[in-house]
Amino acid sequence: MAVQKSRKSRAKRGTRRAHNALKTPAFSHDTATGEVHLRHHITPDGFYKGKEIIEEKFEDKTDEE
Repeated sequence: MAVQKSRKSRAKRGTRRAHNALKTPAFSHDTATGEVHLRHHITPDGFYKGKEIIEEKFEDKTDEE
């Protein structure tokens, strides 16, 4: 098992941790609906790159009987 030779200073520890901060997620606007969504994800309405990928499955049950 590796054991360090000497203790690391606070400055060395801080420079190593400088890149560990969480970044804000990148958002995109859909061209068809104008909705805001995560990059490389579909919108809640089912659009991706301006095209409808998932169609909503709503059955209209008015006066069918």
